[in-house]
Amino acid sequence: MTTKVNSVLPLLFALLLLASSAWAADERRSTLQDQQEVAVTIYNEDLALVRDQRLVTLDKGENILAFREVSARMRPETALLRSLTQPKGFSVVEQNFDFDLLTPQTLLEKYVGKRVQVVRVHPQTGAETAEDAVVLAANNGVVLKIGDRIETGVPGRLVYPDVPENLRDRPTLVIQLLSGTEKPQQLELSYLTGGLSWRADYVAELGAKDDRLDLSGWVTLTNQSGATYRNARLQLVAGDVHRVRDELRLARAVAMEEAMVKAAPQMAEESLFEYHLYTLGRPTTIAENQTKQVALLSAAGVPVSKEFLLRGSDYYYRSSVGELGQKLKVGVFIEFENREKAGLGLPLPKGTVRVYKKDAAGGSQFVGEDTIDHTPKNEKMRLKLGDAFDVTADKKQTDFKKLAGSGRYNYVFESAYRIELKSAKKEAVTVKVQEPMPGDWEVLTESHPHVKEAAGTAVWQVPVPAEGTAVLTYRVRVRY
Repeated sequence: MTTKVNSVLPLLFALLLLASSAWAADERRSTLQDQQEVAVTIYNEDLALVRDQRLVTLDKGENILAFREVSARMRPETALLRSLTQPKGFSVVEQNFDFDLLTPQTLLEKYVGKRVQVVRVHPQTGAETAEDAVVLAANNGVVLKIGDRIETGVPGRLVYPDVPENLRDRPTLVIQLLSGTEKPQQLELSYLTGGLSWRADYVAELGAKDDRLDLSGWVTLTNQSGATYRNARLQLVAGDVHRVRDELRLARAVAMEEAMVKAAPQMAEESLFEYHLYTLGRPTTIAENQTKQVALLSAAGVPVSKEFLLRGSDYYYRSSVGELGQKLKVGVFIEFENREKAGLGLPLPKGTVRVYKKDAAGGSQFVGEDTIDHTPKNEKMRLKLGDAFDVTADKKQTDFKKLAGSGRYNYVFESAYRIELKSAKKEAVTVKVQEPMPGDWEVLTESHPHVKEAAGTAVWQVPVPAEGTAVLTYRVRVRY
């Protein structure tokens, strides 16, 4: 048995040498000069799908192709190279992603344990002398062995005999492939990458009476992927895409092709599975380390309703508390509908809405901001802009009784409340008082009629006169 194994090993070694020599062809490089078209689809959570088409000439048979200037944050397991014009006989054997870029530090690290030269310049004569040295370490500095001594730091300049093959000046996907033709062919590389993200930003301007607003939507793109995408066909996917182990796994063949559609004349929207796809109608360059804004939508005269809201808590319906607060803040909200008749009707990606209003001199002033989630058409949008300055509330519990309850779930409480609403505004307002009610509840008496907004919520709409005061009183019984 030992004799057979020993006889097989040389044969295997020879086959490995033969296989490696078969791929020892000159490396062919493809750069952005070969690029014919690039398309980028960006998702919400730091993920993008890139399709890079280039015109490349290969040898018939074995090739090593260095596909340069790809994203430095490419996920190589998702990369797919195919020939669009000559698919017959085209196949990928192996691919390697070289993202360890050439810098003085990486070059030094690659030469740990290897020989370099240290060149010194005489300060008076300017003459150069060279000594051989071995790099012992390159962590937080450099340690060199020069002759029979050890030196730290660089006593001169280091001269390297060559650049290691696995160091590249730009991120490069190195592919071993078989080509069925030597004619020029259109190759397409598709891959997923991090470093590309987008968000929606909205600017709204309220009208003089706070009953209408003009809304503009912008897409803000950020490119930190380590590559530039020139004249790219840009598409954006809005929606909460499911990820596996915090990563998006997409099919690498048909799904990549179907996820891209031809550019429309304007920023068009369409459904894509359970998400929404936005297509920019013109090519745009997404430069490396750049933030870019692209117009998404514009609507004028959208009807708006404004609301003053005082929201309570449920804890004081189960205990005696007395004073509940003086000069309590009253929140200010605006609400409008995402409908065509309101000038909108487009699925809106999640983002931040910043609201402005013109002052007496005609200058726009910032009055608040809020975030919205992905909002389909025909849904309401509700924004909290802040707390009212001129509308406040004083709130107290005027009575509390425990009517029954000795077991764990047999309590009955009765309590009464007085809420004084004050307004210094020159016009009358209506304040919505929203109280979360615990358990089985019943309003016994009240100065203003309430509405049971939900199973555990009572709401009063209380008119407050201009520069005046209104008082809401009520008594409630709750059972546990």
